[in-house]
Amino acid sequence: GSNVREWIQASDHCRAIDVILHSATAGAVYNIGSGQEISNLELTKLILEYLDKGEEMIERVKDRAGHDRRYAIDHRKLTEELGWKPEKSFEVGLKETVEWYKNNEWWWKKIKNGDYLKYYESQYTTR
Repeated sequence: GSNVREWIQASDHCRAIDVILHSATAGAVYNIGSGQEISNLELTKLILEYLDKGEEMIERVKDRAGHDRRYAIDHRKLTEELGWKPEKSFEVGLKETVEWYKNNEWWWKKIKNGDYLKYYESQYTTR
């Protein structure tokens, strides 16, 4: 859980793509990031907190070999050249995401009950 990742809210990422499409020089390359880094364990604890669940729900697993300790993006070029920056803090974005999942059980229940696996197998399994 000590591995660190940089997180960005989907709406901020989409806004960045829109800014790049409409304002960047053709062929220019931009990294889209937030600068908001958090460890996997901290993220897990926050999600549990937002769900009113305890840390006893955490199941520790062995780290895979060669697993990167940190993923992060330098998005200064995008900010400096095109004026884009993320609008949502990590905490706000995470709370909104958790609330969406809580309010849209119809979407994820299919994954948990096996219906998605049946669909996946029917679409991607060779016969």
